[in-house]
Amino acid sequence: MGETTTKKKLGLDLTVGPVFKTLLTFAVPIILTNLIQQIYSMVDLAVIGQFVGSTGTVGVSTGGEISDFMTPLATAFAMSGQVYVAQLMGSGQKEKAQKTIGTLLSIMFLASFICMAVTFVFHRQILTLLNCPEEAWSQARTYMIITVAGMPFIFGYNGVCGVLRGMGESQKPLIFISVAAVVNVILDLLLVAVFRMEAAGAAIATVMAQVGSFAAAFWFLYKNREMMGFELKPSYFKIEKEAAKKIIVLAIPQMVRSSLVRFSMLWVNSNVNAYGLTAAATNSVGNKIQKFMEVFMQGVETAASSMVGQNLGAKKPKRARDCILCTFAFCMGVAAISSVMFVCIPKQLYSIFTSDPEVLEFGVTYLRIMVMTIFVAGITGSFQSMVTGCGFVSLGFVLGIIDGVVSRIGFSLLFLNVFNMGVTSYFWGTAFSRTLTGVIVVGYFISGKWKTRKLLTE
Repeated sequence: MGETTTKKKLGLDLTVGPVFKTLLTFAVPIILTNLIQQIYSMVDLAVIGQFVGSTGTVGVSTGGEISDFMTPLATAFAMSGQVYVAQLMGSGQKEKAQKTIGTLLSIMFLASFICMAVTFVFHRQILTLLNCPEEAWSQARTYMIITVAGMPFIFGYNGVCGVLRGMGESQKPLIFISVAAVVNVILDLLLVAVFRMEAAGAAIATVMAQVGSFAAAFWFLYKNREMMGFELKPSYFKIEKEAAKKIIVLAIPQMVRSSLVRFSMLWVNSNVNAYGLTAAATNSVGNKIQKFMEVFMQGVETAASSMVGQNLGAKKPKRARDCILCTFAFCMGVAAISSVMFVCIPKQLYSIFTSDPEVLEFGVTYLRIMVMTIFVAGITGSFQSMVTGCGFVSLGFVLGIIDGVVSRIGFSLLFLNVFNMGVTSYFWGTAFSRTLTGVIVVGYFISGKWKTRKLLTE
């Protein structure tokens, strides 16, 4: 009986084995998960662009801004749970890790309902602040109202996946998101291309996909409830003070950074929208392409945070350092490939989403500016994985402010008011936005102070 119990194991032990191989083994399913998530998000834009036109493209993009703003909040809570669970697992405190699940899920569901209520009440004011073009207003409003109803499923899915990744399990979330992708693509084509429901059809497809991914994740959690210490009863979801404090303390800088980054992006998008439909569509499509290429780097960075957490918990700082260096090497390779595509085939990339000749032409300028963005993102994200993995809350908070407000908005205003570069000022501002953060996180890594930091588990 004891032997059978010992063999029951969820996920990888990230504290043993060749560093690069272990990192990639853990990271590849995360990359594929994020990739599929981006693809089915891009399907909305592609189908709308081809069957509705630029008004639909801008409507879906602008209407989806609030979901794009709130999803990182879900990711912040999930990442905090992931890092805390990873440190607990690395230090051998498995029972405590299991008890953290109920608290994390309760916090995430509560946050999702608050976000949903705020958006329902203030959606008109939000669209006004975004300078949504009048032609796209109806499409944007419909898309926003419908998609925000999916918030509890987004938060719930991310919560379960954060726990699994903290335990070293990255393959199951890939299955969950694959369910969502299939649902989304089928419903997008059916509701938008066949039934001509425009933005409403794309929104319904998105929400149903989110329901599917959460249902698959929750079923896995329930099916493996004994191994994960999960119980489907009200008392299990009681918020425990100690676990909640650790999760919230770690989530705050992530939320601050994500919220401020999204705020600054909303500010950029709002200002770009004021230049007209062509500029707005170029920016909308360009953002999707950029996010798609960054998925590969972000997957490894997410994996690195868990790996760093487990190894620091297991008192293996050298292995944690090597993990970050391997992450950096991988991200630079992805940035090099992406930059070649941005320079050599920009129109082909844009043509996936639009056939508007003016947007295709302006897209060439956008993607060539984004070459810098992809390299800076790779450097910053790689070394920031150490800050996240070791649980350095105060530095994360500072980075959030610098990354979200000072850099993106500051550089955009610099290019606009000093260099008079018009709408491209905002593209260049985005390209330079993570440079200061990059310098700080690289400096922190080189300093080696992360080796002596007090962990969340201590």
